[in-house]
Amino acid sequence: MSTASATQNASPGTSKKFPFTLATSFLGAFVVTLDALIVNVALPAMGRELGGDITGLQWVVDGYTLAFAALLLSAGALVDRLGARRAYGVGLILFVVASAACGFAPDMGYLIAARIVQGAGAALIMPASLALIRQAYPVAAERARAIGFWAVGAAVASAAGPVLGGFLTLATWRAIFWINLPVGVVALVLLARTAHSPRHAVPFDWAGQATAVVGLGTLTFGIIEGGAAGFDTPAVIASLVTAVISLPLFFVIQARGKHPMLPLDLFRSRSVAVAVGGGFSFTVGFYGMVFLISLYLQQARGLSAVETGLIFLPMTVVGAFMNVAAARIAVRLGPQKTIAASLTLMATALVILSLAAEASPLVIAGIMIVVTIGGAIGVPTMTALILDGVPAERAGTASGALNTSRQVGAALAVAVFGALVGHGSDFLGGMRMGLVIAAVILLTAATAAVALRGEARG
Repeated sequence: MSTASATQNASPGTSKKFPFTLATSFLGAFVVTLDALIVNVALPAMGRELGGDITGLQWVVDGYTLAFAALLLSAGALVDRLGARRAYGVGLILFVVASAACGFAPDMGYLIAARIVQGAGAALIMPASLALIRQAYPVAAERARAIGFWAVGAAVASAAGPVLGGFLTLATWRAIFWINLPVGVVALVLLARTAHSPRHAVPFDWAGQATAVVGLGTLTFGIIEGGAAGFDTPAVIASLVTAVISLPLFFVIQARGKHPMLPLDLFRSRSVAVAVGGGFSFTVGFYGMVFLISLYLQQARGLSAVETGLIFLPMTVVGAFMNVAAARIAVRLGPQKTIAASLTLMATALVILSLAAEASPLVIAGIMIVVTIGGAIGVPTMTALILDGVPAERAGTASGALNTSRQVGAALAVAVFGALVGHGSDFLGGMRMGLVIAAVILLTAATAAVALRGEARG
């Protein structure tokens, strides 16, 4: 069916609902991304009130991102099966209820458990928000602009998370979770004004979901606990062995299953493969940087939560503006050059940051602006690339694959970098090593992006 025909066959009044769809998707991307990063500056305050060492604080971050990553692929299929509108509503309600539970957490274990539930809600919201855009904007050019606006929500949240977290911690760290409640109510009101979403019969992949949860969970557990107790302890060894068995088994199941939650034929499109690899490397670099610098400035440099948040303020402003310009840059340079340039810029800035970590906070803030510019240019391009590379009925699954790669990158970055800095005497040396590792991963993905030779569709 041609684009014109698809537009003509849209339900009456659908076009009037586009602004509500876009606003709803924006808020979803904003609040889900915000909660992945707003906790970083507040971690020391949480540790003082609830008790807990670096391992507990790592789980506060990774409990969310791990549940997000492990459930996201199934969530993408559920979005296609339930319809984007309904899936978004279910995920948002779960997210808001869990946010309230986080805000009232009496101890560290309760907080981590509530964060896991929060991540499950986020896993539904994110692919549903992109599927809503794919449904509302069938024309590629209009969809690219809509995705650029959607990406502003995620980018502003990424950059603003540490700033907002610092200021809210002045009152109480619990406020960083309570702020989700009014945002959630507004998003639900907007969702009620969006068009109904079609459903597609998609069976649930129980075997794939089980191996994904076990594989990612044991890998993350092994890395975090290995950094604390040592990698030669029986529990850590057993966890990592389980991960080594479960993760390859997941891909075997996906390759042989009749209804895989991650159809491997998606990756026959180089567009999809490059976008997924770029998404993974971006979050390793960006989320890893925010986690490390937040702890470093407070624990090693003695800054308060508010002062630390202010260091992140300049990149917040720059990130918002650069996301708007991303679509124009991608059109001018082409997606492969845009992605490669953005990841290379991030990698270069992270290496410089590792060398200049002992410089003044203003210098650190300036370098982080460059990292944000790279990410703000690349992420909308990756998102548009992967949605353009699949048919509309697979939008939920494809966006789930992209966002899964991003959340896996975030979870592994916190686990690995936390192990490098959390249990040794040389925090600065561990942080520098983490930043360099992130830069190497980014450059590897940038090299892969160059291999994409103008392929727009898979």
